[in-house]
Amino acid sequence: MRWEAWGIGGYVLVMLGFGAWVSRRIKTDADFFLAGRSLGPVIATFSVFATWFGAETCIGAAGEVYREGLAGAHADPLAYGACIVLMGLFLARTLWERQITTIPDLFRRRWTPGLERAGALIMLPSSILWAGAQIRAFGEIISSTTPFDPASAITAAAVVVVCYTVAGGLMADAYNDLIQGIAIAVGLSLLLFTAFDVLGGARAAFAAVAPARWDLFHAPAGLSWWGNLERWLVPVVGSLVAQELVSRVVASRSAKVAVRSTILAAVLYLVIGSMPVILGLLGPQLLPGEAGGDALLPLLAQKFLPPALYVVFIGALIAAILSTVDSTLLAVSALATHNLIYPLFPRLDERHKVICARSGVAIGGLIAYGIAFSSESVSGLVETASGLGGPTILVMTLFALTRWGNHLSAWCAMVGSLIAWLAGQWITMEAPVLFTVTVGFLGYAGSLPFVSRPTLAPSRTEGAS
Repeated sequence: MRWEAWGIGGYVLVMLGFGAWVSRRIKTDADFFLAGRSLGPVIATFSVFATWFGAETCIGAAGEVYREGLAGAHADPLAYGACIVLMGLFLARTLWERQITTIPDLFRRRWTPGLERAGALIMLPSSILWAGAQIRAFGEIISSTTPFDPASAITAAAVVVVCYTVAGGLMADAYNDLIQGIAIAVGLSLLLFTAFDVLGGARAAFAAVAPARWDLFHAPAGLSWWGNLERWLVPVVGSLVAQELVSRVVASRSAKVAVRSTILAAVLYLVIGSMPVILGLLGPQLLPGEAGGDALLPLLAQKFLPPALYVVFIGALIAAILSTVDSTLLAVSALATHNLIYPLFPRLDERHKVICARSGVAIGGLIAYGIAFSSESVSGLVETASGLGGPTILVMTLFALTRWGNHLSAWCAMVGSLIAWLAGQWITMEAPVLFTVTVGFLGYAGSLPFVSRPTLAPSRTEGAS
């Protein structure tokens, strides 16, 4: 185990070193948050893929499928893959042409600075929870491959991730994503082929899966079709305009790159994301009588891979988590600094903006560490992050891209949807996210006959924030 730990430690040090090296090129907050809006098709594709392909895809999805069968894949990779497809088909070009840095920028241009600040405050908790999920997953991997206990492992994971993100920003993250994306594909392929070999081939392995485990739309006992639909739609509704995804779109060097790279990333996501799902299906055969849970993939790798390939696989998991948590902490900092702090200090020069941006990453990392330390499940954190604030922001974004209504309509939609979400949590509603979206749309549309002249959407040639 000591040799594997040294190998994993070396991999982490290489990533940290690369982030430090790239940091010398960061001169402005646009460099830090958007890589200078210069991502080409290959880098942009792998960056979208690797950003979305995180702990919940590798660790969480495999564990859910191990416990529930194929129905455990409803969120990852299927619903989240659909989320990326929808972004590429319907929103990527429009958002790139607006030349925004964050979604709240759109609210300021379309409506008022007050709605910008409110939007940022709504989006921040979701991104912090997402970061907490990645840090927890990173800690679980370190704990399972080194002598560290879980608490120490999560602490070490938080330190590594925050240092990596503070140093490199999106520029380092985007270039690392190319390497990390390849590592993810190689690592999961190695484990999958090994699993097939252990079980006598793919055909024999699939034939031995219990028929009930193939039911993709199986709902937990007592859950209605309405509640099951909610399970499928939460990832899409909650993450379609997440800052982590939007930042990759607007960082592309052209609208064509933004659209094509997002769609290609979705295809890659669904193909590579099917591997943890298959391993989860085969888990009861590979680890009979053992608790799978979130540690399923590390346990399988530890049991069946030789030491050298085991290091490659664990490095791939670390790569997946690093690329996601890096993006998430950048999103936290962008929302906090770009939309809340910079407007308070309009004379800040670019050097001090970069200092604020890096400080925002560090503070966000500390908060995410506290969440990771106190949580019990990676997949639970991710589902909470998707449902918190995402539906409200989606409704606001879709109306911000239209010519209907003004800031009063936007406030009706925002306040109404937030009250609906809180009510859904308080009364334990079966489909709180769908209820929230419905109330948000009705709030905006219902106010239209009573508001003054519509505020027109901004020109597509409007400059960047």
